[in-house]
Amino acid sequence: AIAEFLDQNKERLGITRLTYPGLASHPQHELAKRQMTSFGAMITMQLTGGQARANKVAQSLRLFAYAVSLGGVESLVQHPASMTHAILPPERREILSVTDNLLRLSVGVEHVDDLIADLEAGLSGVGTE
Repeated sequence: AIAEFLDQNKERLGITRLTYPGLASHPQHELAKRQMTSFGAMITMQLTGGQARANKVAQSLRLFAYAVSLGGVESLVQHPASMTHAILPPERREILSVTDNLLRLSVGVEHVDDLIADLEAGLSGVGTE
């Protein structure tokens, strides 16, 4: 539901790329359907506004904790370029598709409507230019 919300509102929320195998638009969606019983809790998105906006969005979320770990029951948001992959030079991150505007979400057990409201507020409250 969260990936679908983000996908339906990409332009308005300043999302340039959304990656989630459960979306029909994902290039390997059919393969994922054959191999998985569920599509998992990880969603990645690239935002307009570069690293500055990605960091602001990540830190503005209230229910998604800004954290390196992506393995808890709580919802988490991570900015890999400044966290897990910060040690790598920008050229290497680019090869790995870890762009400066990339955020990773790990969706936890909070109510989906609350998580969508948090993302709506965070993404629309931090300029999309």
